[in-house]
Amino acid sequence: MGKPKDGGASATWEQDVKMIFCDLCIREIELGNRPTTHFNKEGWLNLMKNFSEKTGREYDKVQLKNKWDQLKKDWKLWKDLKRGSTGLVL
Repeated sequence: MGKPKDGGASATWEQDVKMIFCDLCIREIELGNRPTTHFNKEGWLNLMKNFSEKTGREYDKVQLKNKWDQLKKDWKLWKDLKRGSTGLVL
């Protein structure tokens, strides 16, 4: 990964770590800590705490939210590609 602009440490996301994060996000959604399109304060605090406990990594809210946003973009792209809407005009 590239060096972050703010000079902080860059988060590393192996496949198993991404799966843990996704499972924790699903749990918070099921607990009602994502009432709209974003996690609420309790949801983010739970994610940071549980992610740290399960992985031993101390990622902050910004790092976790960046990964959430990237996974969401990847999901939308995959969904569009699967439907055949690439946006390309031939």
